[in-house]
Formats: sequence, C-alpha cells, structure tokens
Amino acid sequence: MTSDTEPVPADSDTKDWTWVLERRCSECGFAAADVDGPEIAGTVRDLVPRWVSVLHRPDARVRPAPTTWSALEYGAHVRDVMRVFDTRLALMLDEDDPLFDNWDQDATALAERYDLQDPAAVADELADAAEATAARFAGVGDDQWERSGRRSNGSVFTVRTLGQYFLHDAVHHLHDVRG
Repeated sequence: MTSDTEPVPADSDTKDWTWVLERRCSECGFAAADVDGPEIAGTVRDLVPRWVSVLHRPDARVRPAPTTWSALEYGAHVRDVMRVFDTRLALMLDEDDPLFDNWDQDATALAERYDLQDPAAVADELADAAEATAARFAGVGDDQWERSGRRSNGSVFTVRTLGQYFLHDAVHHLHDVRG
C-alpha cells in the first residue's frame, strides 16, 4: 500500500563496497572478479528478466520492514544505477581519468518518490536503461578496458572494474528482493 506521505527513509548504506572487486560477497555470493570485461554486457542483459519478474509481483510495493526498501524501490534504484553507470562509462571512454559526479542514492529515492512509482513502468525503464548500459559495455574496445575514472572519495576504477562493481549492485539487490 502506498500513500502520499513521505515514506520512512530506508536504512542508509554507508559502506564502501569496493572490496567486492577483490573477494566474493558473503551476502549475495557474487564474485565480481569472475566476470571479465567482455562478459559484462551479457551479464547485464541476463539480469533484466529477473528484475522484470520481481517488479511484476503483486507485492512489489510492500516493504518487508519499515526501513527496508520494497522490491519497487530497489528496482527504481537499480534502474537509476544503470543510468548513472552508463554515464560514468561514457565519461571514461571519452575523457582521460574523469572525476565522477557524486550521487546520493538515498536522497534520490526520496526526491523521486521511488515508493510511488508504477512497478510496470519501472520494469520497462530498467530494461531500457540496462540495454543502453549493456550496449555501451559491448562497444568497449580491447584497448579501453584499463582506462580509468575516479569517485570523489578517491576510489579509482578501470572500465573493467567499474563494470564489475556495477554488476555487483544489480545482483546484490536481486538477492535483497529474492529475485
């Protein structure tokens, strides 16, 4: 059930998840380093049917706990992650060692009212964003996988590790919603 009143904010995740590039995630089981750069695009495309299925569940809007996102909220977040990482990848391919804009995922969730969005529309938008991101990863040349980019907190990524890190987010949240 949804309402026009602002939802209780979800528990904020302030962990630095870059460690997933070095070891398997103990929560979701994903091993980012096992996905080589040229496999990223196909992996992104493989996740879409699972996310679409989750977003078509009758209870997609229901939070399992007051401060835990619903499947809809996670789906809207993953849609936006797809968009943000597509932008970051484009920067890395077009510029030398770009500094990424900060993105506050919690503020975005509240400002965009993830909880009030239409699950079917989010499923379509997630699929579109995933295809755009997958296509950009599919177009990465052999000589581009080690190009670098940076977050404002000092984390440095290559095109390859950006893709691996990004994949963990989409896979981990599928685990969160039992997708």
